Amino acid sequence: MSHIVSHTQSHTGLVRKINEDACVDLFEAGVWVVADGMGGHAAGDVASQLVVDTIRSIVNRCREVSVRILTDALHQANSELCQYSQRELKGHTAGSTVVILLIDKFHYHYLWVGDSRGYILRQDKLRQLTRDHSQVNEMVEQGLLDSAEAEHHELANVITRAVGVDSQVSVDVVSGVWQPGDLFLLCTDGLNKELSDTEIQQYLDHNNIADANKALLHSTLVSGARDNVSTILVKLANQQNVNGKDVTIPKYLKL
Repeated sequence: MSHIVSHTQSHTGLVRKINEDACVDLFEAGVWVVADGMGGHAAGDVASQLVVDTIRSIVNRCREVSVRILTDALHQANSELCQYSQRELKGHTAGSTVVILLIDKFHYHYLWVGDSRGYILRQDKLRQLTRDHSQVNEMVEQGLLDSAEAEHHELANVITRAVGVDSQVSVDVVSGVWQPGDLFLLCTDGLNKELSDTEIQQYLDHNNIADANKALLHSTLVSGARDNVSTILVKLANQQNVNGKDVTIPKYLKL
């Protein structure tokens, strides 16, 4: 039986004056969320917080969370953001990217809109499970741009999908069977703009996920932290005691 530990953090970075990221750890429900208010748009901080608050409110009312419930929550957040833009911003767009991790008794599920990312570290191999909804990623998939150039391309900030931008939003989902020892990373693009996947992985090779997460943030700040950065680490440990501390077993994982 696996036991879960998690660590959540968000930082304004060294350039931006406002933190337009929002995140939440809904441990007892098996849900973790990272949202990134769209830079250059009005009220990005309001947008990301509305997305997170909507998900939290719906999850807290549910006896059992599912992919369908979380998808519906994102559709509701999209509708509320569109109404907010019309009511408070004279039609100017308030949008947000989002990535959600749901862990149930046997499976993990990533749901996302935009370029906030979800990774898995399994057997010392880090893989990005989400696919960026961005202009440069489409160019990479079409063979027009090398993936190594994508992060620093002039169109790197142009996303093709976000919550609150259109009247309807399309949510992508990827699922799999979790294994004891799996480590999941949710992050806004403030992390991957500064660190490569190889650099990210080297900080994840640490027994203490709180220390690993803090090391990720420190390295991002050292690299300049041009954007807000938010990261959540979720570890499916395979032992009752992790780093000398007892680990709580979430209700939804008790078999």
